[in-house]
Formats: sequence, C-alpha cells, structure tokens
Amino acid sequence: MKIPSDSPLQHVALVTGAGSGLGRATAKLLAHAGANVGLLGRTEEELEEVAEEINGSAETVGEAMVLTADVTDMASLRDAVAALESRWGRLDIVFANAGINGVWNGIDALEEDDFAKTIDINLTGTFRTLKAAVPLIRRGGRGGSIIITASVNGTRMFSNTGATAYASSKAGQVAMARMLAVELARDGIRVNTICPGAIHSEIDDNTERHDPTRMRLPVEFPDGKIPLTGEEPGTAGQVAEAVWFLASDASSHTTGTELFIDGAQSLFQG
Repeated sequence: MKIPSDSPLQHVALVTGAGSGLGRATAKLLAHAGANVGLLGRTEEELEEVAEEINGSAETVGEAMVLTADVTDMASLRDAVAALESRWGRLDIVFANAGINGVWNGIDALEEDDFAKTIDINLTGTFRTLKAAVPLIRRGGRGGSIIITASVNGTRMFSNTGATAYASSKAGQVAMARMLAVELARDGIRVNTICPGAIHSEIDDNTERHDPTRMRLPVEFPDGKIPLTGEEPGTAGQVAEAVWFLASDASSHTTGTELFIDGAQSLFQG
C-alpha cells in the first residue's frame, strides 16, 4: 500500500467495518495521510488492534479512536458519532464500509430472513450510518466526502448466481449514493461509491453458499477471470488508495459516481 505523503488530509474520518479487510486498510491509510479516524465496528478487540497499529506508529500523522457500535442499531451509531464529535469536534469523511456477503442460494431455497438480514446490514445499515453522520458533517460547514462500499455484483456483474440478496443490497447502495449526491451537493458534501471485484478480504468469512455448483453457469475463462492480473485478486490496500482519492481534495469535483476496482473483471465476466 502506498502512503500519500505530499497531500495530508488533515480531516476527521469515520470508518465502519474498521476491524478488518477494506475498513482496516483504509483506516490505516487515512491516518497515515493525516486524518484522525473513528474506528467503528462490533468487535472491540479487533478495533483496539487497529487503533494500536495507528497510534503506535511513528510514521502515522493522525490518531485513532475506537467506536464500538452496530450498523443495525441506530442508537449505538448516534452514540458513536457523538463520541467522535466530543473528541474532535467535526466530521469530514465517512467510509460506509460495513457489510456481509450473507447467504447465497437459489430463489427456491433462499429464506426470507436471510434476504432481510443482508439488506438490513448492507443497505439499511448504510442508511443508518449516513443518517447519524451527515448532521455532524453539515455542522462543520466545510463540506465533506462520503464513500460507500458497494460491489461489482448487482452493478456491473450478474453472473454470480445465488447472490440475489447481496447483489440487491449493493445495487441499492449505488442508488442511495446517487440520490444523496444531489441532495447533499448544496452542503458541499460529495457522495461516491466504490465497487470492488475479487479482493483479498475477510468478507468471505461472512458468506454462506449453498450448492453453488448447481447454480453456476457453465462458463470457462482459461486465462483467468481478471484481465489485468489473470487469477490474482486485488488487495485491500489498492481499495484503500481509491478511497483516499475520493476522500481527498483530489476528487473535489467528483460526486454521484461509481469507481470500479476490479482489474476489468466485471467487464469480462459480467
């Protein structure tokens, strides 16, 4: 992961799902680039580890604080944002990243509760996060940047049969970002979405696939599914660099857009 050193952010950021994967990598990069970062997640031990890595690094400009909260619980999110405001008095960047892959199954076997859980965490959880955070960004009067983690699934790729709940939640996040990009533009708040493809990340630990061979389409890619790298997925660090761009003034005229980070996988496999 490359650490930007010539353009420090000097902002306050909130990162959800900060204990692992894309959230962890992005929180560390934002802190290295100069932002103070609120690390939000459900598992305090993971967040403490990330905070120690940030606060214990001599190369890190920004600081980190732990905010234990759940994106399915509006009250805990509001408490977390209040704690962040109490410490740093402002909020400039939100990386709404928390999410799960959930249950992947055919429509006949996919249970309503499984579908609802994925939507609640991924889509409604993003709504709750932004509803809690936007008032604080507004109060700062300096604008800000919101970045939402969606996916190639449900946006440009539809060949992962069985991912109906997940893809639906990700498509919804893109629609939400576009709506809010217009609504919040008057406040100088930019809203963009990243759409990662295959990335080395812990999110697969939250995936429950049922009989994927029965649902998979008979398509072969002899040279690999990712044109840029063949079979090699991207890294959390590469995603973090894209988030840093959208969080920084380098993207000051970019809002309501999707940034695909997939090595052209979705164009090839879609």
